[in-house]
Amino acid sequence: MKRRTLLLAAISAIFAPELTLAQAYPSKVIHIINPFAAGGGLDQLARHLAQSMSESMGQPVIVENRPGAGGNIGAELVAKAKPDGYTLVMGSSATHGINPALYGPRLPFNPVKDFTAISVSVVQKNVLVVNASMPVNNVRELIVLGKSQPTKLSFGSAGAGTSQHLSGELFKSMAGIEMVHVPYKGSAAAMTDLLGGQISMMFTDIPTAIPHIHAGKLRALGLTAAEPSPALPEVIPIAQQGLPDFDLKAWYGVMSPANTPRPIAEQLNASITKALTSPELRERLLNMGMEPIALNLEQSDAYVKTEIARWAKVVKISGAKID
Repeated sequence: MKRRTLLLAAISAIFAPELTLAQAYPSKVIHIINPFAAGGGLDQLARHLAQSMSESMGQPVIVENRPGAGGNIGAELVAKAKPDGYTLVMGSSATHGINPALYGPRLPFNPVKDFTAISVSVVQKNVLVVNASMPVNNVRELIVLGKSQPTKLSFGSAGAGTSQHLSGELFKSMAGIEMVHVPYKGSAAAMTDLLGGQISMMFTDIPTAIPHIHAGKLRALGLTAAEPSPALPEVIPIAQQGLPDFDLKAWYGVMSPANTPRPIAEQLNASITKALTSPELRERLLNMGMEPIALNLEQSDAYVKTEIARWAKVVKISGAKID
């Protein structure tokens, strides 16, 4: 009996700090780092989640933009933060899918070992858009133009290593044309130059492009995913326009530093799931071209590992490189 009492006391001593921390959580401001510039689809999702989480968790949730190095700067900041649930990062197919293959040993964090995958939240389809003045109406015409004017076409992206960048590189490879990649610090900056005619096209997130498509300033030529998007039902997938194996989707989610106490991780996941399953936010996201999936902790961890392997194959096929 005495031995059992001592054993229980020892176990309690080990887990007491974690339980105490979890019981008090949250007791101050929660920071969500967006490792990309303001204005893109990821930024919009982060701010929607922050507002909902603040209401459900009873503490302010603030989004901070820390762009640079394809999202690596912001992600590294969180990887090295204290695992107490107060510093989170908007992970994505760039930071936790593409960059491990693109940067290799230069990546300043391990996308699995340095993070707790709190919630893989949405799947995002990208859209290929050109300035409305471009003399093309579909993917086939764009490929013909590209072959007739080698090296004259350019495509912008939210940064090197993003799903937008990889979409362009894969398109080049599969279509057999040359295009110059012009990386920006976020989708909004690239969009400004596309509207101004400084670049030829973009493979961009639907939330960034859709207002300009509806305004007639941009022409949508195709979706990067193999299936249509509810937000742009009239736009035909690239896979149905001569490149049958073209199928790329981005994803966004919330990560915390590794070793975040399980009760805190569960509380964060529950708050995010509540937000994503609310009819109002779900409809808003679908109209933006984002499809909520709201995975739990185990599903999110497995999803990230699968995506790292999947994007490694895409990087290899595309021939994309970071100098």
